[in-house]
Amino acid sequence: MQYLPNKAEDFSKKPKCYILVEFPYPSGEGLHVGHIRSYVAFDILAKKRQMEGYNVLYPIGWDAFGLPAENYALKTGIHPKITVKKNIVNFKKQLKSLGLSFDWSREINTTDPDYYKWTQWIFLQFFKKGLAFQAKIPINWCPSCKIGLANEEVAEGRCERCGTPVERKVRKQWMLKITTYADRLIDDLKKVDYSEKIKAQQINWIGRSYGTEVDFPLESYPNKIQVFTTRIDTIYGVRAMVLAPEHPLIQKIVKKEFQKKVKEYIKKSLEKTEFERSQLEKERTGVFTGSFCKNPLNLERIPIWVGDYVIGAYGGGAVMVVPAHDKRDYQFAKKNNLEIREVISGGDITKEAFVAYGTLINSGPFKGLDSKTAIEKITKHLEKEKLGRKKVQYKLRDWVFSRQHYWGEPIPLIHCPKCGVVPVAEKDLPVKLPYVKKYQPTKTGESPLAGISRWVSTKCPKCGKTARRETDTMPNWAGSSWYFIRYCDPNNKQSLASFKKMKYWLPVDWYNGGMEHTTLHLLYSRFWYKFLFDIGIVPQDEPYLKRTSHGVILGEDGRKMSKSLANIINPDEIVRTYGADTLRVYEMFMGPFDQTISWSNQGVKGAFKFLERTFQFIEECFKNKKSSQKAIKLVHKLNRKIDKDIEKTKFNTSIAAFMKFVNFGLKNKKGIGQDVIKRFLLLFAPFAPHICEELWSKIYPQKYKKKGYSVFKEKWPKYDLKFIEEEKIELIIQVNAKFRDKIETNSDISQKEAENKARKREKIKKWLGNKKIKKVIFVPKKLINFVID
Repeated sequence: MQYLPNKAEDFSKKPKCYILVEFPYPSGEGLHVGHIRSYVAFDILAKKRQMEGYNVLYPIGWDAFGLPAENYALKTGIHPKITVKKNIVNFKKQLKSLGLSFDWSREINTTDPDYYKWTQWIFLQFFKKGLAFQAKIPINWCPSCKIGLANEEVAEGRCERCGTPVERKVRKQWMLKITTYADRLIDDLKKVDYSEKIKAQQINWIGRSYGTEVDFPLESYPNKIQVFTTRIDTIYGVRAMVLAPEHPLIQKIVKKEFQKKVKEYIKKSLEKTEFERSQLEKERTGVFTGSFCKNPLNLERIPIWVGDYVIGAYGGGAVMVVPAHDKRDYQFAKKNNLEIREVISGGDITKEAFVAYGTLINSGPFKGLDSKTAIEKITKHLEKEKLGRKKVQYKLRDWVFSRQHYWGEPIPLIHCPKCGVVPVAEKDLPVKLPYVKKYQPTKTGESPLAGISRWVSTKCPKCGKTARRETDTMPNWAGSSWYFIRYCDPNNKQSLASFKKMKYWLPVDWYNGGMEHTTLHLLYSRFWYKFLFDIGIVPQDEPYLKRTSHGVILGEDGRKMSKSLANIINPDEIVRTYGADTLRVYEMFMGPFDQTISWSNQGVKGAFKFLERTFQFIEECFKNKKSSQKAIKLVHKLNRKIDKDIEKTKFNTSIAAFMKFVNFGLKNKKGIGQDVIKRFLLLFAPFAPHICEELWSKIYPQKYKKKGYSVFKEKWPKYDLKFIEEEKIELIIQVNAKFRDKIETNSDISQKEAENKARKREKIKKWLGNKKIKKVIFVPKKLINFVID
């Protein structure tokens, strides 16, 4: 039996609940089991909220621009516009077969001109506010495809498209000034309910550091090298200076006899991706330039090296090497015979670097100070002498926004010989992506759009003279940075969404997606939303109240699913053989939702058998009029557990609880009546909607005569505390196996709860005192014993 999907109602008097899952890229392979895990999990939540009386928005759409579609087109020779359209039809069919309650009336597609018109409009607002700009920067470059690649398009130093080793090349790119929002992107995490792991990913990517920028004057040139450090207390231990291969001073300072070696080293360095160069575990390499700078505090000569582990865009592209107090500097010094001078006491530098704070030694007038005091005093001294200054540094860099691909949103700018870069007039949006037969990469490295003269040639909106369109396209991140806003008002022709509707629906109450997207996608979409808030387009400054993530599903062999390994699981076959509910139940039961788990075909069969037993149990019991007290108590306990588990995304333990109850029911059929059966079905319906709908129709056939009726029109059951009061016990508390106290508590108290309660008892505090607890022995329902010295 098929039920009607839920449809959200704008401005309903019911409390709203906006549940969001990441919209998929409609690949040629179709829906995969990884998609299903997230979609089913939050469909369960959406159905529960619907039954709880919420006005639920659970939308879906298609993230259809980007490199995957273009790669597929190049491989098959079929235009991406055709493949995307075909793939979407297949995806929709698959999603609908799973009984997901998506609101299809709000479906969006990032490749639809009516959608990307507003993606382009947002870009123009960035441009008008000075946050979109062009700059020459080193990018990942594939010499085979002749295109620039984003970091996410490079796998282990090779082009994701063709496998060719990637090089670094300086090119002019469009950028978005995300660094302007760095502090707010960190500080506003206090406002949202993200897991600490997700917050840490955001914070670490932005990489805010408080420290000191210090000037090291060059010995033979008027220039100076500026270095950022969080440990200015170690400045007297500097034994070398290492510059990034891209550092602008390199070409000026390399001595003649070192030029060949430095040139070869830099060439090899620039063939590596930034990710490879920045790996902390890699061995630090470098070559001497022949030049020196001076330590501004003691005027010691400091040799200048060039090293590929230093990144040009961070910290001024230079690092000071302090071997005694940095592990990797220590290794670098040992390898290159540099002096290791101890300036912070507390370790044994003959064996390893001492990296903790301590007391300064060998540090001139700052000798004897503790590290924290020294950092403050040395910084003030440098500021006074105009040799340094306090500084906040970020790892975050401005977002490289342009791509030299075909399949993406055209950047709505025009290059005029007279007026410079001019935005396309808003009335002329969208700038449509032209349909072309030839979308292969060009030999020049420009976008394939550059070869379409009839499209490129246009009139300047400002002066009316002949001008050229921008031929770079946007990255696939563009459309996904604001799609959740469009779901509020997907058919709006006048604006990206009605402010009134956004105020009703936003922010998103709960957003779930892959762990791989909890860094960049989350960061980019928060950045866009904050910008839109600043210009008065959206009603708040954070887009998502809550963000969670799910684990990856591996093949049955424990490896990542891929065609080459022949371990991909086709969900269509499972649905055909075992039914959609089997797939739903198995995906929820296979393991903790937030962890990586391997697929098991045997597990699918187990889920199918469980559903068969459930169907049998319900059919055999629903005619019974009365239930035993034990059954009533158990179903109310089940009710409480399912309630809590769904909110904590503990779907696997929910299924385990259902299984346990069904086993009880099959053994105690006479004690299971309609009241228990109804409650069980309402709880189980979000997990297995098809069989629960069918079973509910057998109980209430008359209700189904009304058009649009469904089990999901019923209220979510509330458990009654009088049926789930726990059995009380006296828990004995021992210290070194001797009775010291006892407490009355629930029989199912956990060790952690028992330990916390016991420690708060005055008698136990007296016996434990300040002594070290060596071991805690817990015997459920009986005793807890603290073993101390």
